[in-house]
Amino acid sequence: MILGDPTAPHIETAGRTTLDDLFRSAAARRPDAIALCDPLNRPAFTDGEPRRLTYAQADHVISAIAGRLRRLGLAPDTVVALQLPNTVEGVLAFLGVLRAGMIAAPLPLLWRRADAAAALNRVGAKAIVTTSRVGTADHCGIAMIVAAEVFPIRYVCSFGDGLPDGVIPLDDLMKIGPLLETAPPLDRGEHAAAHVAAVTFEVTPGGLVPVGRSHAELIAGGRAVRLESALQDDAAILACCAPSSFAGLAAGVMPWLLTGGTLSLHHSFDAGTFTDQLRLDNCDTVAVPGALAARIAEAGLLAHPRLRNVVALWRSPERLALAAPWQRPDLRLVDVQAFGETAVICGKRSASGEAADIRLGLAFASSETDEAIMVAETAVTQDGTLAIRGAMVPRHAFPPGAERTPHPHFSPNPRGFADTGYPCRADRDNAAVEVTGPPPGILSVGGYRFRQDELNALAASLGEAVLTALPDALAGHRLAGHAADRTLARQALDALGVNPLIDGAFLPRRKAEAA
Repeated sequence: MILGDPTAPHIETAGRTTLDDLFRSAAARRPDAIALCDPLNRPAFTDGEPRRLTYAQADHVISAIAGRLRRLGLAPDTVVALQLPNTVEGVLAFLGVLRAGMIAAPLPLLWRRADAAAALNRVGAKAIVTTSRVGTADHCGIAMIVAAEVFPIRYVCSFGDGLPDGVIPLDDLMKIGPLLETAPPLDRGEHAAAHVAAVTFEVTPGGLVPVGRSHAELIAGGRAVRLESALQDDAAILACCAPSSFAGLAAGVMPWLLTGGTLSLHHSFDAGTFTDQLRLDNCDTVAVPGALAARIAEAGLLAHPRLRNVVALWRSPERLALAAPWQRPDLRLVDVQAFGETAVICGKRSASGEAADIRLGLAFASSETDEAIMVAETAVTQDGTLAIRGAMVPRHAFPPGAERTPHPHFSPNPRGFADTGYPCRADRDNAAVEVTGPPPGILSVGGYRFRQDELNALAASLGEAVLTALPDALAGHRLAGHAADRTLARQALDALGVNPLIDGAFLPRRKAEAA
């Protein structure tokens, strides 16, 4: 599926290289090298022991997943939802969907029935790939409830133990042996990279917006991170950011595919596991939430002789201005500011540890080398918000025809600029832009975005209840709720299938912090 005119100039220049091509190239070059590593504490949050897969083994599993999806009768360009923790299965399923010629729709891990059903109804998903459990949450059960509510969904597929009847198991595909199921080769022609590869979901003041991206646009986001971080071929990357958003993909999976190195996955930050993985996998790069970077440095968790790069992902870019100067001149810190699902802007910290300005106009990656490329262009709208265009920014709404519906949709202007909704202030003398706050009506809690009006409506539905957002040093905000009967309030929220962060707001404070 190509969005827009297949003869448009940006499609003509997209080329043939897809994400699967990048993986196959690395697998052909380094078949016996380690490609993917699980979190070492995997048994603490999901089924199965930690896995370490070579490129040859990962290639085998990707083909097996692609084959099973095609054997189910799912056609090319079918949207397949993925809701998986930060484990090897999540990356393998993502690439398996692409090898099958389908469109991956990664869902945030804390989305439950309400959010997931709304998102998948919008894009007409026909299958969900999940796992048996993440922590105490029954993700397979959640997927089955969503499938019952979303009419187009025909299949629920799952990794893990003790799966209920009607769920298609996938653990057998992780066994290395003769391939029983393969996907027929799919010829996408000369514009293969212009086809939609993934759809992610933006929470805006107007509602939920699906954002479809081509292979070329995903690669452009990853290339910006790679160049600004000066990542070398065969990089060993420890990724603590879930690949359930464009920014998460751009900070971890995409640089891994572009360098053909090793991707070590880390789920729900744990200091001991983090340092063990850093040492065991001999990582030269870590990708962590932005607010966490300085803290792990101060705690001495970055003491590894091979470590060279820290990629700090800011899902709330307005908070970067409050960040303390970087105190580790021996480590290159690159801030990756995520403007929802629109784009990322990367900047290396200065010699004094200060964050780089967002440039007004053209933005380049790796500006201190001969490889510098233009990755984005910024502008300030008449409403005083930041707009971005460039190779990573989609140009059309998804799914096709969304612009003719009453639903909110991705809508760049005729010049290709997409309004991020982030208020900003331009210093034209210095050609810099300062982000001054989040989009109006939006709250960010640990990377999850909520509409203030929806939170107000939820509180009103509970009777005499209050739901507020309080500042939080790490998460940006945390939700705090008060109700006459907290237990009844939580039961009502659970019945609605809301994000557990909302439900947890009505826990007594000490229990909420422990959760």
